Amino acid sequence: MATVPDRSSIDDTTWDYVVEQDVSIPLVCQSGIVRANVYRPKAPKWTRHPVLVTYGPYGKDVPYSRFHPESFSELDDEQKSPHSAWETPDPGFWTRNGFAIVRADEVGLGQSPGFMDTMSKSTSQCFADVIEWAADQSWSNGKVGLLGVSYYAGSQWRVAARQPRGLCCIVPWEGMSDYYRDRCRHGGILSNAFIDFWWNRQVVNNQYGLAGRAARGWGNDTLEGDREVGELEDSRYDQRVDNERNSYYDDEYYSSRDYNMKDITVPLLSVGNWGGIALHLRGNVEGYLNAGSTVKYLRLITGRHDLPFYSREGVAMQLSFLNAFMKGIDVNGWAGGSAPKVAYKVRRGNTGYNTAEAESAFSWRSQSAWPIPGTTYTKYALTSSGQLLRGASGTSENATKLSYKALGTLDNPQVLAFTTSPFNDETETTGHIVAHLNVSASRIDGSTEAMDMDLFVTLRHIMPTGEEVLYTGTVGDPVPVVKGWLRVSLRKTNPQSPKHEPWHPHREYLSSDVELLKPGEIYAVDVEVWPTNVIVEKGGRLQLEISSGDTQGVGLFRHDSSVDRPAARFAGENHIHFGDSHENWLVLPEIKPAV
Repeated sequence: MATVPDRSSIDDTTWDYVVEQDVSIPLVCQSGIVRANVYRPKAPKWTRHPVLVTYGPYGKDVPYSRFHPESFSELDDEQKSPHSAWETPDPGFWTRNGFAIVRADEVGLGQSPGFMDTMSKSTSQCFADVIEWAADQSWSNGKVGLLGVSYYAGSQWRVAARQPRGLCCIVPWEGMSDYYRDRCRHGGILSNAFIDFWWNRQVVNNQYGLAGRAARGWGNDTLEGDREVGELEDSRYDQRVDNERNSYYDDEYYSSRDYNMKDITVPLLSVGNWGGIALHLRGNVEGYLNAGSTVKYLRLITGRHDLPFYSREGVAMQLSFLNAFMKGIDVNGWAGGSAPKVAYKVRRGNTGYNTAEAESAFSWRSQSAWPIPGTTYTKYALTSSGQLLRGASGTSENATKLSYKALGTLDNPQVLAFTTSPFNDETETTGHIVAHLNVSASRIDGSTEAMDMDLFVTLRHIMPTGEEVLYTGTVGDPVPVVKGWLRVSLRKTNPQSPKHEPWHPHREYLSSDVELLKPGEIYAVDVEVWPTNVIVEKGGRLQLEISSGDTQGVGLFRHDSSVDRPAARFAGENHIHFGDSHENWLVLPEIKPAV
């Protein structure tokens, strides 16, 4: 591409910190540049600062107050500055605490020219170039940390695996680590609705060269001028289309985004959210489990997706961790090893949802490892009468089956429910869950043509009063305890994988693994349910819901693509079989009460 002129500017008088706008960062991984804003503390020019870097698609120049006005209005005043931006560290706060901020527009977005290919291998390569550039600047002390939410967290895992020079530590706060399993294809099923929403609202409207951004208050118009619609379309890959066209982990689209978590070696603080039951939560736990870092920590919080990152409690955690590894100030023992390896919010009681008061009612509990030492993996047998019997076997039943229609929808759910007896004592479930089911499918017309089946699993908490306890979801919506999914044609597991455990089935999701169902034939499957925490009070119950489509609590993350779930392949009836050696059970990770 042609040489792009340097059009950066510096303002060291207007704000409490120095602002460098549209700084050009040369790329090493490919030709071209990315542009970034740099925010630095006002200090003598020889002063060097640790640097926090973000690299992403939402627009370094789009004000948080414009991107999400309601959310911005709820932030603590300490986290509001004229340059606050969605899901990234606030320049006002962090420069006051001695950090420099580099906020870069991803290639093809904002003010960074080039081809737009979000969450790709090239994204990580360019991100690594930005990190190394930041480490080399005269105002940098050579130590770069990564801090951000969602996209700005998920990208941290992949770039850390590249081990760029200068990278010192990472804080992926609610950030998926597995593009296929955590975000795009839950159990092999396309999570299309969120991808559509995300693409249309937060990404494509910030493409480099898109006209009218300044008029809409969505950042600044492109420095090199607007581009025609056709040119814009030719300069991007569309995640909506790409995810619909590709189904398996060995498709080039997905395999090119793969990386080895063991290559991550820097200290890390992975922060997941119990309420993120369809995005990020799994990735934060898996990232912690599988990263190669010697020094790593896991924190599991509650609350909405946006606010905890900017809360006083959240920011204090971030600052303490980053000070330890970037400034050598280790007040809480992160570098010294005395900080708890694992800590999580304990979800006890029916506190309501989407209020700060509700979240503050949950206390912290510390543990030495994940999964929690001493976890008892307890089987609850499903019965054809709708029970979940602790420790019982279902093989003594007469052979029978329960049936429900395939292709259920949120508006027309097709559900089977299984409920425990009231608990005799308060019982904590914290960790990984698996559901073992014996299933079959049949076509309405009785045809023997091969078909497929999707399983949607939900765990619900029922109070002694019969009321369901609902927790805070990603956007403040009411969600159940947790969910899980499986496309039955992709049921094959890989027991040889180091990631495979009896309580955590691992699948490769390869095209060679596909085995369609013969109508009427029974298949035993293990459904991975995402990790969770819940304390059921004495007299309370848990309910396992099995359905053929999305049910309450799915929120933005629906799986309703007719391309991914065509009637010709899925329509008919689904069945769960009981008796005659067909055991169905749910394994819950029960935790002994604290002494």
